[in-house]
Amino acid sequence: MTAPLLSVQDLSVAFRQGGGDTLAVDRISFDIMPGETVALVGESGSGKSVSALSVLKLLPYPSAHHPSGKILFKGKDLVAADENEMRKVRGDDITMVFQEPMTSLNPLHTIERQVGEILRLHRGMSEKQARARTLELLALVGIRDAESRLDAFPHQLSGGQRQRVMIAMCLANEPDLLIADEPTTALDVTVQAQILKLMADLKSRLNMAMLFITHDLGIVRKVADRVCVMLKGKIVEHGTVAEVFGNPQHPYTQRLLAAEPKGRANPVAADAPVVVEAGPIKVWFPIKRGFFRRTVGHVKAVDGVSVRVRQGETVGVVGESGSGKTTLGLAILRLVSSEGPVVFLGQPINGLSTNELRPLRKNLQVVFQDPYGSLSPRMSVAEIVEEGLLVQDKGLSYAERRDVVARALYDVGLDPATMDRYPHEFSGGQRQRIAIARAMALEPKFIMLDEPTSALDMSVQAQIVELLRDLQKKRDLSYMFISHDLRVVRALANHVIVMQNGTIVEEGSAESIFAEPRTDYTRALFAAAFNLETAGAHSVRD
Repeated sequence: MTAPLLSVQDLSVAFRQGGGDTLAVDRISFDIMPGETVALVGESGSGKSVSALSVLKLLPYPSAHHPSGKILFKGKDLVAADENEMRKVRGDDITMVFQEPMTSLNPLHTIERQVGEILRLHRGMSEKQARARTLELLALVGIRDAESRLDAFPHQLSGGQRQRVMIAMCLANEPDLLIADEPTTALDVTVQAQILKLMADLKSRLNMAMLFITHDLGIVRKVADRVCVMLKGKIVEHGTVAEVFGNPQHPYTQRLLAAEPKGRANPVAADAPVVVEAGPIKVWFPIKRGFFRRTVGHVKAVDGVSVRVRQGETVGVVGESGSGKTTLGLAILRLVSSEGPVVFLGQPINGLSTNELRPLRKNLQVVFQDPYGSLSPRMSVAEIVEEGLLVQDKGLSYAERRDVVARALYDVGLDPATMDRYPHEFSGGQRQRIAIARAMALEPKFIMLDEPTSALDMSVQAQIVELLRDLQKKRDLSYMFISHDLRVVRALANHVIVMQNGTIVEEGSAESIFAEPRTDYTRALFAAAFNLETAGAHSVRD
């Protein structure tokens, strides 16, 4: 028999905290054969990402340590390897796509420098060779007009585009093992299908193995050969995908497979007042070239888009990465410069200064796509959630603010006793819930939710959708809900706007859009969301 490429044997991971150990992974074992894809699934905090980071020794050692176990890669124990040996393995033999691309890409370096660096270090390529290969890789992962993106910095790309850059870096040296930690979290459904097909093609061509970590069970069904289900640091069920999905044995696996956002949007009164009305909005970013940085063109991120959100209504904004969804939301909140009127509760706000806008911020809140990037690593959760209260509700005492923070954390499904911990001590999904709690603490009238469920596992997605609906009903909240997950949009939105290349290609009631999409673009989006295999073929033909 062929020996496993990677063999994780009786592995435990513990973190030293306050003189004691907290066990995050408890004696797990699994093998990955050459060319095989093994999926680790489970809720946020189950130990999936910690297990994957252990393979490349990327945990915060020495506070993190392994009470037991081995990680054998091609027969060599990586747990016992020193840092010099690990540097040779990382980026060449084993690469990793991280869950949050904004925090794993260097904000001070261009895309060309970051992708090219791995080629120069491991392959000894010249600048010219690295540039050519970088262009090839960016085109391969679906970045349009790749040459114009070489000089871009990570903050100038959308969340999906940043994730594609990460995937390009990981595939650059054709590794033996690719660890993918939620690699499609930030991607819209059509690109998700393309990326998964790309990974499958490369896996087949290079005989590359994959350790695939995800909360999306639909993806597991498509890409994995075998699956391990994790709960509270342990593998509670494992087997082939057909076995686990066809006949799940553990109650937790059964619950995961049954989880999906359910229900429909709260009804909106016919005479509900308009909370936010904006447009036509234009956000154009100049393209500058040459020594004197002359403007040679513009990126039309948002080009003449109008939006209206009534009290108690959810307007869903969908479209591919780079279509202008997030930029539109930021323009409405006056967080990026834009042209065009923005009216909040009858008051024009597009001409207001930063100081004049500050009192209105209490009622205009946002939940960002990347929770780790939007939460200060130097502040505890309590300090993060109460920060807005210190500015907007200065009369509250320390004890009253703690009470508000505790209620907000409880509302989003977090234990209030954890409020004195820091963001790095939480999983990706838990961090997203902290971001939602921060917005809800001020009891706003309008919230722009930018992919608020993208980092959450399926069961928690369903809970968050239910929570958002309940809070909306209780407080008459208005939402602008930006997402590439059309299942979540269908469960939450009253009105849907479909964007492409900075413009609206279709809009209408959620019922009519989902029942009878009118444009080819919308139909392609829906095909990708609800029938991934068909969408993948469609995207490739396009």
